[in-house]
Amino acid sequence: MPCPPELTVLLREHLDEHGTTPDGRLFRGVRGGPLSESLYGRLWAKARAAALTVEEVASPLARRPYDLRHAAVSTWLNGGVPAPQVAVWAGHSVDVLLRVYAKCIAGQEDVLRRRVEEALRQGRS
Repeated sequence: MPCPPELTVLLREHLDEHGTTPDGRLFRGVRGGPLSESLYGRLWAKARAAALTVEEVASPLARRPYDLRHAAVSTWLNGGVPAPQVAVWAGHSVDVLLRVYAKCIAGQEDVLRRRVEEALRQGRS
């Protein structure tokens, strides 16, 4: 799955410093178990406050960690990544992907029409 180089560096640094739990989790509680939901929520709120402007914190932007997943899938689709590939990266079937995310695909009609026209021109050559 694609990951911006800056985030890849951070992930590798985290793995070098902390490793993973035996079951592969990146983050663990103080006794080695999973983080509690309440702790995770408090840490997420603190991270949002540190990373976002006051206006963004007041908005629904990345309100839940799951929102980042939704943003990634929407970005891939809007970036023109074919739905079957996005479905693989997201762990969805294409049917579920399109049912959930089709409304997120926007503003591509002109580009897509040009692609079809180009494909038709190439077919005549």
